[in-house]
Amino acid sequence: MAEYCNNNHPVWMPPTIESVVIIVGAGPSGLATAACLTQNSIPYIVLDREDCFASLWKKKSYDRLHLHLAKQYCELPLMKMPTGAPKYVSKDDFIQYLDNYVAHFHIKPLCQRRVENARFDEGTKRWHVRASNGEKGGVEEEYVGRFLVVASGEASDPFCPQIEGLSNFQGKVVHSTQFKSGKEYEGKSVLVVGAGNSGMEIALDLANYGAMTSIVVRSPVHILSRSMVNIALFLLKYMPYYAVDTFMVALSKLKYGDITKHGLCRPPQGQGPFYLKVAFGKYPIIDVGTYQKIKSGEIEVLTAVRSIRDGNYVEFEDGRCFAFDAIIFATGFRRSTNQWLQGDNYLLNEDGLPKPSFPNHWKGQNGLYCAGLARRGLYGAAMDAQNIADHIKSLL
Repeated sequence: MAEYCNNNHPVWMPPTIESVVIIVGAGPSGLATAACLTQNSIPYIVLDREDCFASLWKKKSYDRLHLHLAKQYCELPLMKMPTGAPKYVSKDDFIQYLDNYVAHFHIKPLCQRRVENARFDEGTKRWHVRASNGEKGGVEEEYVGRFLVVASGEASDPFCPQIEGLSNFQGKVVHSTQFKSGKEYEGKSVLVVGAGNSGMEIALDLANYGAMTSIVVRSPVHILSRSMVNIALFLLKYMPYYAVDTFMVALSKLKYGDITKHGLCRPPQGQGPFYLKVAFGKYPIIDVGTYQKIKSGEIEVLTAVRSIRDGNYVEFEDGRCFAFDAIIFATGFRRSTNQWLQGDNYLLNEDGLPKPSFPNHWKGQNGLYCAGLARRGLYGAAMDAQNIADHIKSLL
């Protein structure tokens, strides 16, 4: 498309594509929102910067990954998990579920569309979204819609901390999104930095494949088994979370005993697992075998990293220093929403997470919404999608 300025030279203008709703992100949150809009016959467009939908699951997760919660807590709206699926669904089975979900609801995301700018036009009362089309060498496109849904996810941009000397490390350095299996690290000395669920499970996979495994644990942690979490989710329907927290901490102490013997510690009283999850988005460790490896000494717990020196030696805050063949950063993600979303001073903070408290976190102003950013997993994303679709329907 071309327009002409006063000197008659053509000025290229991006093609404009209009819809009622624009969804940014084709992960489970975006797909769930699309399905709920489809049920309400509301037109939409889904944009995603990757070359496929659900790229975090399809391309950036490790092989042994299973959903940490029972399958009924991980279903997307309007479609149950297969009855034959195991209670804790594997990565491959969940990807198949997503493939079936997309096919069933005829969702056709526009992939390789990196959103560069999104702004609300007060004059037209529409959102204008500019995106570069990677399929066409970065050609710019414009999308216009009455409503905008930010569904780009909590796990958007991999984050690795800055560590003195890291650039000179002579071994292999990867983020957890690049880790597939411990098999390629057999017989090697590997340091996992980050003790969330991904870090703990990667450490377990490394130890199972015979790697000499260490893990950096900087903060106190709650350790719960899968069965404890299922009990907690049931109790939360009838009891306040602080009462459930008290019970969960007691069960954890009963099952796991004194974890300080193994270099770990629990958070102080009053900071139970669900309090920390609600207040700070910090998930408890759902143990699938890592703790036993720590107890047996197959996985060594280390303090925070101070620096890296002499090629492959890592120095820790307690003064110890060890050589490693590889470092795997399971240090989470950052969100880049603030780099492209303009004019929103209400819904999302600088880190791309909702400012309003749950359960009112999903609805902004001027037709802006967010899905899957409340740190409540797939269950929370499903709730967001249904709320957004119902609210848009009421406005239309």
